[in-house]
Amino acid sequence: MKHVFFINIILLGLFSCSSSSDDNGLQEVDSEQEAVTELHAAYAEFNTDATDIYLSNNGTTVTIETTGLPNHETVYWGEGNELYKDEPDVALTPSIMSSNNNAVTLTVDAVPDLDGASIATDLGTVGIAVSGASLFNDQEGGGALDQAAASLDWTGAHIGPGVYHYHLEPVAFSNDDDNLVGVLLDGVFIYGRKCYETGGYPTDLDASGGHTGITQHSDGEEEYHYHIINELYSTTGSYIVFAGPYQGY
Repeated sequence: MKHVFFINIILLGLFSCSSSSDDNGLQEVDSEQEAVTELHAAYAEFNTDATDIYLSNNGTTVTIETTGLPNHETVYWGEGNELYKDEPDVALTPSIMSSNNNAVTLTVDAVPDLDGASIATDLGTVGIAVSGASLFNDQEGGGALDQAAASLDWTGAHIGPGVYHYHLEPVAFSNDDDNLVGVLLDGVFIYGRKCYETGGYPTDLDASGGHTGITQHSDGEEEYHYHIINELYSTTGSYIVFAGPYQGY
């Protein structure tokens, strides 16, 4: 009987340390990851001409594939494009939208892990806006954003370097309001400076600009989300989209 007991323990250990697969070769979902069966209602607001958004990894993640091309006017479309906007005061960066590869693919948690660690943002894409373009933090090329502020267009975005992206409140679709701005790398949605639940500027935001409350997309339930913090940034006369840290890892 002792031998049988030890053999069973060994077999149990082997099965516990190996990942099982279904008939299609897909690994089973980690029991610690929360899965959903449909996309969050907020994803319906994203520009469908630029984005393809779908559940992945058995419903534990959401994949966002975007061309990165926004659905609003900017000088960075280049002359001749129907969305070109003449902005003579913008110190243009060398690239224009039509000659740049703005495509980005992100995979984020379908249900953000708010019990995880807070992680600082890094250079590059920190999220995807509802327009389909990228969101960046408050840095530019490793330095302060005000060094590149002259190249920002009317909606707080530019190309430099890489993809077209917003650093400031994107007034093309969120201007001193509670509108959805986009989703960040941790799967947490970000909204404008005002709170849907109260109609005013939230006063209980954490260091990331986040709090828990009802949004226009949460079906009456409270959920954690970010806001653009209502504090003017440097000499730009506008507001940083998101400086971090992420709270959903």
